[in-house]
Amino acid sequence: MNTAMTKESLAQILDQALQEVTECTAGVCLRQGDQPPGEDLCTVHITFDKGFSTSLTLCADKSLLARMARNSFHEDEVTPEDLEEFCKEYLNVLCGKVTGAMFQATHIPAHFGQPVFYQGRYEPEGQEVQFILTYSDEHSEGAQLIHHVPSSQENGAVPIET
Repeated sequence: MNTAMTKESLAQILDQALQEVTECTAGVCLRQGDQPPGEDLCTVHITFDKGFSTSLTLCADKSLLARMARNSFHEDEVTPEDLEEFCKEYLNVLCGKVTGAMFQATHIPAHFGQPVFYQGRYEPEGQEVQFILTYSDEHSEGAQLIHHVPSSQENGAVPIET
């Protein structure tokens, strides 16, 4: 199978995109660390359905996501529906930035499907974790961006569709 980029290169693209999008859209500074999110979580998941056979999952403390949504919407409070809408749009923006950077690196056009929101932690079936980027903010709230590949993928490269 052809490979488009190493997982290290993709991790760098994801890290840069997540930090930039989070600061620009939500006014929150996330930095990589080793403190995973707590127990009260939300997850938003998206699958690349053209170009790359991968998916991304953002799992984060609900309090962090709610603060990001409040900042983004310029509101003091957000409803559960607002939180879900924010999370989906946030991941859309993040994936847009990621696909642009991946196209520059590989010249392979990619497309992603609709994000799906979950209360709690969600793990997609038929896929395995290739790597996890763990983040925290100045309030010690945490998030993880998880890159998944098909379960049969064994090498260290990101699979592309042929």
